[in-house]
Amino acid sequence: MSWSSWLFTLWPSSALSLLLVGLVGRQLGLRVGLQMVQTLTCSRWGTPNNQGLFQDGNVVIGGLFNLHYQTPAIDHDFTKLPHYKSCTGLEHLPLQYIYAMVFALEEINQNPTLLPGISLGYHIRDSCALHPWATQAALSLVGGDSTSCNSAAPPEIRERRGDRPVPLIIGGASSITAQILSRALGPLSMSYQSSCPCLSDRRQFPNFFRTIPSDIYQARAMAQLAVRFNWTWIGAVIANNDYGHVAIKVFQEETQGAGVCLAFIETLQRENIVSDARRAALTIQASTARVILIFSWYTDVRELFLQLAKINVTDRQFLASEAWSTSGDLLQNLATSKVANGVLGVAIRSSAIPGFGNYLRSLNPSRRPDDEFLREFWEKEFLCSPGALHVSSSPSRANGLLQKASLPLCSGLESLEMVHNLFTDISQLRVTYNVYLAVYAAAHALHSLLSCPNTDNPLRNNSSTCSFPKHIKPIELLQHLENVNFTTPQGEMFYFQGADIPAKYDLVNWQTTPEGLLKLVLIGRVDGFNLHFNQSVIQWSTGSSQVPTSVCSESCPPGTRMANRKGEPVCCFDCILCAEGEISNKSASPHCERCPPEFWSNANRTACIPRQLDFLSFNETLGITLTTVAVSGTMVTTAVFAVFLYYRQTPVVRANNSELSFLLLLSLKLCFLCSLVFIGRPSFWSCRFQQAAFGISFVLSVSCLQVKTIVVLAAFRSARPGAEALMKWFGPGQQRGSVCLFTSVQVRIFICIIWLSLSPPVPQPNLAVPGLKVTLECAMISVVGFSLVLGYIGLLACTCLILAFLARKLPDNFNEAKLITFSMLIFCAVWVAFVPAYVSSPGKYAVAVEIFAILASSYGLLFCIFAPKCFIILLRPEKNTKRHLMAR
Repeated sequence: MSWSSWLFTLWPSSALSLLLVGLVGRQLGLRVGLQMVQTLTCSRWGTPNNQGLFQDGNVVIGGLFNLHYQTPAIDHDFTKLPHYKSCTGLEHLPLQYIYAMVFALEEINQNPTLLPGISLGYHIRDSCALHPWATQAALSLVGGDSTSCNSAAPPEIRERRGDRPVPLIIGGASSITAQILSRALGPLSMSYQSSCPCLSDRRQFPNFFRTIPSDIYQARAMAQLAVRFNWTWIGAVIANNDYGHVAIKVFQEETQGAGVCLAFIETLQRENIVSDARRAALTIQASTARVILIFSWYTDVRELFLQLAKINVTDRQFLASEAWSTSGDLLQNLATSKVANGVLGVAIRSSAIPGFGNYLRSLNPSRRPDDEFLREFWEKEFLCSPGALHVSSSPSRANGLLQKASLPLCSGLESLEMVHNLFTDISQLRVTYNVYLAVYAAAHALHSLLSCPNTDNPLRNNSSTCSFPKHIKPIELLQHLENVNFTTPQGEMFYFQGADIPAKYDLVNWQTTPEGLLKLVLIGRVDGFNLHFNQSVIQWSTGSSQVPTSVCSESCPPGTRMANRKGEPVCCFDCILCAEGEISNKSASPHCERCPPEFWSNANRTACIPRQLDFLSFNETLGITLTTVAVSGTMVTTAVFAVFLYYRQTPVVRANNSELSFLLLLSLKLCFLCSLVFIGRPSFWSCRFQQAAFGISFVLSVSCLQVKTIVVLAAFRSARPGAEALMKWFGPGQQRGSVCLFTSVQVRIFICIIWLSLSPPVPQPNLAVPGLKVTLECAMISVVGFSLVLGYIGLLACTCLILAFLARKLPDNFNEAKLITFSMLIFCAVWVAFVPAYVSSPGKYAVAVEIFAILASSYGLLFCIFAPKCFIILLRPEKNTKRHLMAR
């Protein structure tokens, strides 16, 4: 065994064999290399179908089509190449593609302006949908029929076929075949159906062109459909090859950031199609996804639909790729019609070819005696033999004729006029039109190459001679093909962008007819990245015009936000009500927006509404209660003042300076009244007055008590020997002066001059407190000023408490220092508790706390100081004597 045969045995792959062909061709020359692998291909790949269609011309263009379909026999010995049986199973659509190429070439030959004086021929071979046979057929086209396994054909056949290589091959129905042809063969290849994005790479495939868009564009179009219809939860079934994997990858990239998730991805392997289709069908049934995306071949989809029909899954909306969106086999399959109803798909764009229908119907083997393809189709369609071939092209074909000798001879009246099948159906020419375009692109490139006027063409090596049709080099044709730009007979502009043409697709919909059959309806087009379609004419899988929904979680209504579920895709989420003060005014909001400070969210959290101003008013219960307590305190203070005034000559009233007692009662009355200033709507002047009245009245009260305490201490100290002069410094005048001094510090220095002049309190809504109602309060612009007011009052109170505490045990029957001690204890306890209560109270309740502190401390001073005296004056008048008061 030679080293090359050993390589074929170790790796039974057409790719390796072609690599070998390339290496050998580079070392020994293409013709020698082809002859070297002739024995390998014939012995290892089996005997290919040597049927072909040939027409000589000045320039011969090669054609490669999958006219037959044959599944290879399974061989479990991996050291051997699979053995392929004879090619069977004539396909109607590829046969239509072949005659589209023939029709286009004949049309061009009759065109006086395109390639005038030059005739185009063709050499068309059948690859039988097998990569090895496609390779062998391509090799025979590249090197001439002398390299074919049928080199033993009669000499007259080889002579009539020209036995010369073709500069360009139109073929490669699959992307794998196209890659093989482009990588291994020297001539150009132009595919009409290979859509793999990898073929756009000019560095890897510099000699490849195609008249079908890259799969990238159809995947993007389907992604745009998913986004347009808000399908965020989609299942995917793909072919387990580059076609499926690349397409789903592009789909995911295009929908990234648009909120579209894939519920599952199932793969279909052609070798295990039944089990894979059953598994995929069960996954579709169990999934909550109502839209299913399918990137696969129509035979795989047919099996999948059969499995879905068995388990009665008929409510899914399918998105179809171009590989099956126009499949007549699926459209006419009654077993799967309920499953396939409403399919929305991307299809290869269709276009009419004028005259092509008449051309197909006029075909007849009697006028084309050498056409083996037409003869086989005729025998299959009419079940009769049109007669012997003009010349038998191969022994195998002659044997086939002998085997079909039992067929009766045709009458000659058979015609395709009344035949209705995929071959004669020209209602939607899609791939057929791609073949037609490929022929015209090749013709225009040849026209540019063979035109003589341009003597400056660098391809002619600065020579003024024209290129000759018999000696066209692929590298010459390549550069002209890259620059081709023409108007098709249908009026469309045609040009290449690298290896590709501008992307154009049809959008189709499978709709149910009144007879219960499915029909294909054109609903729009795809032009590059733009979609144009009429949504109103779409018939969905539900049978209505209502767009079906396919979501993992229902869209969150306004007033809520989406919260992703842990460990699940972003399309699966829970709807959480927005927090207070936040809103979402649209559906499917990923987050809530906080309202401006002056606004608050409504009850539904869908809009921000102006916040309502709130303050402690006289009309509410709390305001009425505090007002009643304050007025009651004022009235009690007034009554005490009247009692003291009436009994002003009695010892109890005159003891310890009655003037200070009256001044203290007056200050307590002011304390009760100043609390009323805190109730009601705050204004610019009320904010200034309430803090001033509060500070002055309480300083006045505490000052009176402090002076009283000092007088008590001084009186008892002066009773000691040698301290008689001490009372001279604490006479009535000095006492009044001390009170005025203590009060003036608060009035003049801190309040009137500094605080209220520089940064007085102003009415301002407290927006920091959450809630629909915002409290209008007197905001302390200067916290330092307010702290000094309270601090000064606290300093006086603490000093008074200490002095009263020291004088509480002086030997007197009626010692006022005890009363002052108790009153100061209550006063200090109230204001120490006030600070945390004030800070922690929200809104208007902070104002209520301050009013409560004022009233509580005022009542404490009033009752502790004056209740015992009023008790003696009114209820124990016998104790209201100087002797009783001075007794120990």
